[in-house]
Amino acid sequence: MIAFMNSFFSYLLLFIVMAVIAGTGIFVGITMRKKKNLQAQAGTEEEVQ
Repeated sequence: MIAFMNSFFSYLLLFIVMAVIAGTGIFVGITMRKKKNLQAQAGTEEEVQ
C-alpha cells in the first residue's frame, strides 16, 4: 500500500509540474502575440497617415 501511495504522489507531482510549465508557456505565448498585434496595428496606422 505504501508503494502504491508513493507512486501515486510521484505521478501527481509530475502532473502538477507539467501543468504549471504548460500554463506558463500558454501565458507567455498569448502575451507575446498581443504585443506583436499591437506593434502591427501601430505600423499600419503609421502607413495610412
